[in-house]
Amino acid sequence: MITLQEPCRSTVGMTFEQMLERVRYEGAYPTRAQAEESARAVLAALGRQLAGDERVELAARLPHEAAVAFTSATPDAERLTGWGFVKDLASRTGATAATTRWDAGTVLRVVAQLAGEELLGRVLDRLPSGYALLFGRAELTQAA
Repeated sequence: MITLQEPCRSTVGMTFEQMLERVRYEGAYPTRAQAEESARAVLAALGRQLAGDERVELAARLPHEAAVAFTSATPDAERLTGWGFVKDLASRTGATAATTRWDAGTVLRVVAQLAGEELLGRVLDRLPSGYALLFGRAELTQAA
């Protein structure tokens, strides 16, 4: 039986076109142009939030065009929570928070596949709370 997870297993050597097709499919975008617009906006926004070795390693695992979008903005001094990330991206794109949450989750789930579990764990450790769900992962917190 084929599940939705099976097409996402192999991401080694993924081209930008293949990445966009995956974003288009998983996000149910009607056109490739819409998938690309979302991907570029989300990648640039993530690039504003991530610095250090994880930024360099993640850029190296992305297709060239995606890496350029990701590294096009310098990291902000202020780190946003996951919800702050969505609100900031919504204000920059003029979209609603709900649409932006969908776009961010769609693109970042594909980024998570490209990153791999080990790097994704380090990326999530560097980011404030709220990003794990955007990357399609559960966010575990300690009880107070």
